[in-house]
Amino acid sequence: DVTLVESGGGSVQAGGSLTLSCAASGYTPGSFCMGWFRQAPGKEREGVAAITIGGGNTYVADSVKGRFAISHDNAKTVYLQMNGLKLEDTAMYYCAADRECTILGGQWRIADNARWGQGTQVTVSS
Repeated sequence: DVTLVESGGGSVQAGGSLTLSCAASGYTPGSFCMGWFRQAPGKEREGVAAITIGGGNTYVADSVKGRFAISHDNAKTVYLQMNGLKLEDTAMYYCAADRECTILGGQWRIADNARWGQGTQVTVSS
C-alpha cells in the first residue's frame, strides 16, 4: 500500500513562493501518477499539477500555469514549486497518487481508489 506524506505548507504574502513536498512510501508500480489537488472553503476540489513517475509527463492546471511547476526526484518525492502566489491560491493542498495521470477536458481526473495525503494548508495574504 502507498502512503503519502506532505510537507511545506504555510503562510506567505502575495507574490511570494512556497515549495510543497510529497514523499511516497510503500509499494509502488514502476510507473504511476502523483500530484496535487487543492480545495478552498466553499469551492470544488481542483487538480493543480500532476506528474508521471517513471514517465515524466506533466500536467499543470491553467489557473496556475506559468507560476507553479511540478517535479520529482529518484526517491519518489514530488515537489510543487509555487511562485507568484495569489490570494486565490489559498487552500488546503492534498498530495494524491493514482495508477496513471488521466487528463480529460483539460482537467486531471483522479480515480476513486486513489491514495491521498493528509493535506497541508497554504495561506496567501495581502
